[in-house]
Amino acid sequence: MTAASPRLKPVRISVITVSYQTGPALLESIRATLSDPDIAELIVVDNGNPRETRRDLANLIGRDDRLRLLQGHGNIGFARACNYGARQAIGDSLFFLNPDAIISPGTARTLVQAGTGRTTPWVSGGRLLDAQGQEQRGARRGRLTFLSALSSFSPLHRLPGFPNLHWEDQPLPDGPTDVPTLSGACLMMPRASFDALGGFDPAYFLHVEDIALCRSVRAAGGSVIFVPGAEILHYGSTSQAPRLTVEAHKLRGFLRYFWTSGGLGAKLGTLIGAPFMAAAILGRAWWLNLKEGR
Repeated sequence: MTAASPRLKPVRISVITVSYQTGPALLESIRATLSDPDIAELIVVDNGNPRETRRDLANLIGRDDRLRLLQGHGNIGFARACNYGARQAIGDSLFFLNPDAIISPGTARTLVQAGTGRTTPWVSGGRLLDAQGQEQRGARRGRLTFLSALSSFSPLHRLPGFPNLHWEDQPLPDGPTDVPTLSGACLMMPRASFDALGGFDPAYFLHVEDIALCRSVRAAGGSVIFVPGAEILHYGSTSQAPRLTVEAHKLRGFLRYFWTSGGLGAKLGTLIGAPFMAAAILGRAWWLNLKEGR
């Protein structure tokens, strides 16, 4: 994990965590986040959690005045919930962190420092590790296109000339490096950059909103920065939401992304590819449910 870094200048970092049916990992994430003295506040946007989790959250209120809890709005989706939390935040740096992601003191500041002197708007993200210390898929990715999606989710990416969307198997860079796409599990942005882009696209309910945000940063001439020195433990897949529901939202996200990626050609490609994407995404979810006896 990342060691504490020196304080170079005052910076107010607001962490926004969106939680839906998360479970025990949420409390571990909250404790880890509040252990970092660089964090000015932690805003937990409760999109819907089990009764016991809501009780535990209520018990935490008052123990640390940096913790704020937003409830009562229902499940408004990840992108809208991030925007909702950002509107309430006091920080000049906004750190969007998954509810099952565990940071160490200094991680947030490292992500802020990576953007110093970079072209705005900019967004930075850390290296996501699983419980075994291996880099997870998605922390650094290539540019999402019809071809990269097709080759990455099939054996084609093993053949010469076919791009692989996922870069976790590439050599780790020595320092902060520009990449096309980061994971929404861990995203740091200056408030000015976030506001200039209008935040996350609320039309994405769950999944692909992070890819769309990175695309917007690149389109505005900004920087998307992968920071290998900022390591985050990310459990992943802790939500108790039904797999088919989650994958259906992912499918809609991909369709929206491709539909909005260009002109008439992109829209025609989306219409033609939609049945194949649906078969691949929903078919995989159905098969996994079948194997697990769900």
